[in-house]
Amino acid sequence: MRANVFIGFAVSVAVLLAGCATIETRTDPDQVRARAQSRWDALVKNDFKAAYELLSPGSRGVLTSDQYASTLQSGFWKAAQVDKVICEGAERCEVHSTVEFVHKGVPFKTPNRDIWIKESGNWWYLRQ
Repeated sequence: MRANVFIGFAVSVAVLLAGCATIETRTDPDQVRARAQSRWDALVKNDFKAAYELLSPGSRGVLTSDQYASTLQSGFWKAAQVDKVICEGAERCEVHSTVEFVHKGVPFKTPNRDIWIKESGNWWYLRQ
């Protein structure tokens, strides 16, 4: 009986470890890249509420979703792509993107740099 319990336990541990091995772990730059791209995608789609949810907790503490949306221009951004992420320590990353927008009917494509900070285990856009 003891041997069966031990074998059952060993099989359970092996299955658990195999499952853990398949879980994707993302590095901080990968996490920041994904969240920064999500923010840009939201802005391009005029989903200012989704973009607001990626603001740092400090920014959200002093700015409501409606106030944030009122600072943005619907239809301004046409496309954006995160090009690279440079993390300077464990709690701050710089995101370099290429952004396409239209101003006074003229299309522009320009580089952009944003700062993302890690707080409470997650990465947030630092509004400046």
